[in-house]
Amino acid sequence: METIHIRDEYIKLGQAMKLAGMSGSGVDAKVVIQEGLVEVNGQVELQRGKKLRSGDVITYNGESVKIVNDN
Repeated sequence: METIHIRDEYIKLGQAMKLAGMSGSGVDAKVVIQEGLVEVNGQVELQRGKKLRSGDVITYNGESVKIVNDN
């Protein structure tokens, strides 16, 4: 499983997907999130602005990425 390292308390779902290369842009992320194709911690997530914290896992298109806080 890949990881995304963050320095702040949280990162928003759309930003995390862009950073992980799961979507080409914020617009692409918004579309797949609104279509119910993205899961956070095993649950379908429909909010692009969902705050993800260390330990959260994003799953999209068979790929999973874990959020890790470097602090």
